[in-house]
Amino acid sequence: MGAGQSKPDAHDEKVFAPQVPISFSPDVVDQLSDNLDAPETTPQRQSVIDSHIRARIRGELERLKKEEEDVRHQIEAALEKENLDRERSMAGDASASPDNDGSAPAPGAGDVKTSAALFGDLEEIRNKINKYHSKRDLSQYPEVQQAWFRAGRVLQAKRSDYSELLERSR
Repeated sequence: MGAGQSKPDAHDEKVFAPQVPISFSPDVVDQLSDNLDAPETTPQRQSVIDSHIRARIRGELERLKKEEEDVRHQIEAALEKENLDRERSMAGDASASPDNDGSAPAPGAGDVKTSAALFGDLEEIRNKINKYHSKRDLSQYPEVQQAWFRAGRVLQAKRSDYSELLERSR
């Protein structure tokens, strides 16, 4: 449909003849012919071009890293807000959700802890575990170690006596 309109007609071309003859100086002609003979750039020029390209790439890389960091922070903030909102909706407000008679909170309201409270509980448990393990370390108390060793030997002797007793009774 419009294919014929996009092709230029051969009779529409116009050629202009210069009214003044064009002439170039021999220096310009020599320089252009030298450039045609040696299209490669000099090592100094290539070094400048390479350093310029590296600088632009470094700048673009830094810009992209900063942009990525900004996006990551935005995503983390959005996820944190979403999680806090979800925790608040799950936990509910125990004082704001009483039963019909106003005496007790609705079942399930307020029984879900927030992540901050859970992290506090977790840290408390870690401290208790560390305290337990430090008490359990008997290397500081050689007399306790000896008592445990003796008790272990007594227990082993009792077990062997008991197993012998069981074997005899069969």
